[in-house]
Amino acid sequence: MAWVLRMLAGPLLWGALFSAVYALHGLGCAWDWPARATPAGPLHPLAMILLWLAGLALHGALILWNRADGSARQALLVRAGNWIGAVASAATLFPVIVLSTCG
Repeated sequence: MAWVLRMLAGPLLWGALFSAVYALHGLGCAWDWPARATPAGPLHPLAMILLWLAGLALHGALILWNRADGSARQALLVRAGNWIGAVASAATLFPVIVLSTCG
């Protein structure tokens, strides 16, 4: 049954990253981070991009190291779950990172 948790690791990481990025977006808007400058640009998009990239790196680690110890079908499902989470994190969070909606 451990392979089921390995299969769900990618989507669970996507859910955690989704929540974290949106929470950071709300905090950044509330604390006026778009107006705060850093050497790399405004603080708000920089913080969200760094969090998003860290999450994508964790997805990459899952893809590389998360293997099922059972049948070929279990291994396929684990790989698919890891990739689904990674693609979902890249696709669904990219617009949030690129388009700031503080207003």
